[in-house]
Amino acid sequence: MQDNHLFEYAIIRVVPRVEREEFLNVGVILYCKTQQFLQTIFTLDESRLLALYPEVESKEVEMHLKALEQISLGNPESGPIACLDIASRFRWLTAKRSTVVQTSGVHPGLCKDASETLIRLHKDLIL
Repeated sequence: MQDNHLFEYAIIRVVPRVEREEFLNVGVILYCKTQQFLQTIFTLDESRLLALYPEVESKEVEMHLKALEQISLGNPESGPIACLDIASRFRWLTAKRSTVVQTSGVHPGLCKDASETLIRLHKDLIL
């Protein structure tokens, strides 16, 4: 059991029309305190997004997703939120919001390697 580490993750969603609450899952944010791990991985299938929501600005959505990725990595060029401690960044990234890019509720789990778990979740839940 000592090999297992508690982790938390949330699904990143694109919600082009917030009032309709329809969304497309595009990525995963994973946080593991004991491994000091916080990363975001996403795949924006532009053709799928535009097929479902032709009026959405896909380049703008991609820009927001890249910002989440850089904040999770703690890149100081991404602004003051990226300079917070790792737990605070995760809580900020997964906070409820009413924008085009949102996250699901936070889910817990156990893992041996947070990086491998992030890749597996991305494959299972997004691709």
